[in-house]
Amino acid sequence: MKRGVRIFTVAGLMLAGIAAPALSQGLTSSGYDFIKAVKDRDGNKVTAALSTPGNTIITVRDTNGDSALHIVTKGRDLTWIQFMLFKGAPIDGRDRDGNTALVDAARLGFVDGEQQLLQAGAQVDLANNQGETALIIATQAHDLASVRLLVAGGADPRVTDHVAGMSALDYATRDDRAGPILKMLQDVKPVVKKQVSGPTLN
Repeated sequence: MKRGVRIFTVAGLMLAGIAAPALSQGLTSSGYDFIKAVKDRDGNKVTAALSTPGNTIITVRDTNGDSALHIVTKGRDLTWIQFMLFKGAPIDGRDRDGNTALVDAARLGFVDGEQQLLQAGAQVDLANNQGETALIIATQAHDLASVRLLVAGGADPRVTDHVAGMSALDYATRDDRAGPILKMLQDVKPVVKKQVSGPTLN
C-alpha cells in the first residue's frame, strides 16, 4: 500500500508540473522549498531554511540555473538583494550561462541593483560564458546610466567578448547611436596591470 501511495504522489506531482521536474534535475526537496520561498518572497520560510548552521542551501539553483540572488535581482527587488547578500549569497555566483547577478542587472537596465551589487563588492568585469561583461551588455543596450555607473565602478571598456572579439569600446565605436557612451568610454584611462616582481637570477 505504501508503495502505491508513493507512486501516486510522484505521478500527481508530475501532472501538476511543479516539484517533479525540479527534483528530477537534481534539486532536493529542501532546495526546491527554499527556491520556491525565495520566489514567493516568503521571509519566514527563507529564514527558517537558512537557520541551520553550516548549511549551503543559499547556493542552490533552480532548474533554470538561477540562484536565490539571481532570482531576486531579476525581480528588481533591492530589499531581497540586500537580504540574500547578508545571508551569505555568493555575490559573483554564476548561472548555467555564466551570468552573475550584476550581468543580469545590467541586462535589465536595473541601475539601482547594479549599484547595490557593486557597493557590496561584485566584480565589475566578470564576464559570462560568451565573454560579455556588464559594461558590454549596457553599451549594446545604449544604457547610458548603467554605463556611467559601471565605469565609475572600475569597468574596463577594453575587455573583449568571445563571440565577436569586441569590447564595449569597439561596440560603441561602430554604433552611430552611441555617441555619448563612446565619449565616456574613450575617456576611461587604460588599466595598467602591475608587473609581479620576482627573484633576480645572477
